[in-house]
Amino acid sequence: MHAVVFFWTPPHYWPLSMRFKEDYAAAGVPMLPVVAEDVAVGRQVVAYAWATVLVSLVLVPVAPMGWIYLVVALVSGALFLVESHRLLSRARRGVTGKALGAMRLFHYSISYLTLLFLAVAVDPLLHLPLPL
Repeated sequence: MHAVVFFWTPPHYWPLSMRFKEDYAAAGVPMLPVVAEDVAVGRQVVAYAWATVLVSLVLVPVAPMGWIYLVVALVSGALFLVESHRLLSRARRGVTGKALGAMRLFHYSISYLTLLFLAVAVDPLLHLPLPL
C-alpha cells in the first residue's frame, strides 16, 4: 500500500496545483504546474496514474486479495485513468483555469484511494478468493 500511495500522490496533488498555479507561483512554491506547461503536467499525471493502478493490482497475487479487491481496484482504477486522460486531453486543447477540470480529478483521486483502502479492509473479511 505504501507504493500505491507513493505513485498516487503526484496525480492527486498536481491537478490541485494546476488549478491554483498562480497562488503557488506567487508563494514561490515550484510545484510542477508552476514550472512546466499544462500538457507536460498532464502527461506526468497520466503516467503516475497508470503506475498507481498497476501497483494496486500487484496486491492481488502478492497479498493475496480476492474478488472484492480485484473488482474495486479495476473499476475505480479505470475511472482514475479515464479522469487522468480527460485532464490531459483538455490540456492539449489549450483549456486552462477552472475549465481545465483539474479539481474533478483531484476530488476523484481521494475517492479512488478511499475505495481501494476500504477494499483492502473488507476483502479478507468476506473471503472470496480468486481461483489462481
